[in-house]
Amino acid sequence: MNKRAYEERAKIIKALAHPSRLIIVDALTDGEKCVCELRQLVGSDMSTVSKHLSVMKEAGIVDDRKVGQQVFYSLRCPCIVSFLGCVEDVMKANARRKMELVA
Repeated sequence: MNKRAYEERAKIIKALAHPSRLIIVDALTDGEKCVCELRQLVGSDMSTVSKHLSVMKEAGIVDDRKVGQQVFYSLRCPCIVSFLGCVEDVMKANARRKMELVA
């Protein structure tokens, strides 16, 4: 793989690297949501949530569609959830390791 491909990977991973964005991805695993629903889940103002969505759209993580005044978002590649499952596995392994060190 060339350097450009690694840079693209890093761009996608960086776009996920915020708790609010992870909340959004988790919410979108259940299907399409409007910005207003995502704003409530994240607990931030509309402009902040829109910025997070813009970063994820630019990275290719989410798609959007406009219906009247509302904008709905969905996961472009639902397989991103598998990646996050792997992150959870790493977290569990780290927790086990910490417990072993304490014991």
